Amino acid sequence: MDKVYEHIEVTIDGQLGFITLNRPQVLNALNRQMVSEILFAMECFERDEHIRVIILSGKGRAFAAGADIAEMANDHAVDFEIRNQFKDWDRLAMIKKPIIAAVHGFVLGGGFELALCCDLLLAAEDTEFGFPEVNLGVMPGAGGTQRLTKLVGKTKAMEWLLTGERFSAQDAYQFEIVNRLVEQEVLMEETIKLAKQMAEKAPLAVRLIKESVLKAIDSPINEGMHFERKNFYLLFASEDQKEGMKAFQEKRKPNFKGK
Repeated sequence: MDKVYEHIEVTIDGQLGFITLNRPQVLNALNRQMVSEILFAMECFERDEHIRVIILSGKGRAFAAGADIAEMANDHAVDFEIRNQFKDWDRLAMIKKPIIAAVHGFVLGGGFELALCCDLLLAAEDTEFGFPEVNLGVMPGAGGTQRLTKLVGKTKAMEWLLTGERFSAQDAYQFEIVNRLVEQEVLMEETIKLAKQMAEKAPLAVRLIKESVLKAIDSPINEGMHFERKNFYLLFASEDQKEGMKAFQEKRKPNFKGK
């Protein structure tokens, strides 16, 4: 991964790939180049067989306080259509490896949409969430209305989206947007601990579990069950399945290779 990044920092530690939003002077507001860099880094991690879990976080006082308004203030509808504004966001949703977001400070607008693209969220206790787009005469366009509604239901999503009100990390936890609340000082420590726990599991099983859960969100139960069953069968063609069950019988720790 030799690419030079302008708006993010990318590091690797063992089986974990780290992406840190790095525009702290504007509270990590997302511009198009930044989203492109995030996607590029994630797809590099996706291809790297040594990386098993991706961790996304933000530098400074916020995870991300929204989209870069200055960049889009003078755009027109046709500009967005020709540019295919959200194509990179669509590709983010296709990442197969688990993504954990460690969020703090402000998680607003496009920053909230980015967090909702991740599979698990750990939040500092003082984090504030929200979709303020309605205050600017616009609306979320990178999945905010869809992913939030699927998580919390129509009633609460409608309230938050139509008022643009911010809500607390405690509310986000109550409505199951966030997996865990932790103190700011140990946010990354707890995120890394969770990521390492997941990285020890069989990579193919993790991949197909993620795929199956995402299928469940949009599918009738019978279709989802059929999809799950095919993935279950598929794992019995893997070396990891043989290793995992052999290790269980031999009462030792398995050595998973993602094959």
